[in-house]
Amino acid sequence: MTTGKVWFITGASRGLGRAFTEAALEAGDRVVAAARHVEPLAELAERHPGRLVPLPLDVSDRAAVHEAVERAVAAFGHLDVVVNNAGGLLYGMVEEATEEQVRAHLDVNFFGALWVSQAVIPHLRKRGAGRILQVTSMGTSGGMASVGFYGAGKAALDSLSEALAMELEPIGVKVTIVQMGGYDTGLFTAGTTATAPLPAYEPLRAKLAEMWGDDAGPAASTAAPVILELASLPEPPRRLIVGGASYDMVQQMDRARTELYQAWEHLSRQAPG
Repeated sequence: MTTGKVWFITGASRGLGRAFTEAALEAGDRVVAAARHVEPLAELAERHPGRLVPLPLDVSDRAAVHEAVERAVAAFGHLDVVVNNAGGLLYGMVEEATEEQVRAHLDVNFFGALWVSQAVIPHLRKRGAGRILQVTSMGTSGGMASVGFYGAGKAALDSLSEALAMELEPIGVKVTIVQMGGYDTGLFTAGTTATAPLPAYEPLRAKLAEMWGDDAGPAASTAAPVILELASLPEPPRRLIVGGASYDMVQQMDRARTELYQAWEHLSRQAPG
């Protein structure tokens, strides 16, 4: 008798998705690992015969997503944990981005997660059980120069996922917004599209580069145990910040935002709404 969970993970060939895939397999679970390029998963499939199904998928293609989910269910009979992890980074100032770049970015980071969610919900709803983990970012509570489009897409997914959690909880399906901190995932290299830089923003770019430094962050594998535990909780939280340093940063940002609101409370209260 086969035991363990069945995972459907997008963006599974590198970074966080790869780390989550490896951790689930090591725990004895089965994984459908979806990615644009599945070649990097070949060796992993050989090490875990019968428990890993690499699945080529562009999440921005809604029809392809629905077909992939049907193939995933056919492979293992059902799904227990769905991880919407696929994403990329559009690096550049708001003025610099082209329409094509912005739409392509949101097609993956927001609409891709939406299409996957829509495709898996009927299967989870039918069983009255399952988890959807929406991988967003600890930075969704505020925008940051040069990565505003990334934050915007993740913030939109945050909001949508709050609504989705309310809709699915009564039927036994749990949704958690997984607000990831900074990990060494290759997002700023292989996963990045850059705008054509305008000279006017060079001083700000230099300031941001100095502020961020060269530290790529801890290995993606260090976040995987948190995801495995989260997927096993009987009553998981709707939101979880992953990373101690990121947790502290979010708390600081929340305090600063509260202080800002309080400083202008007198103006807010001039309106009756």
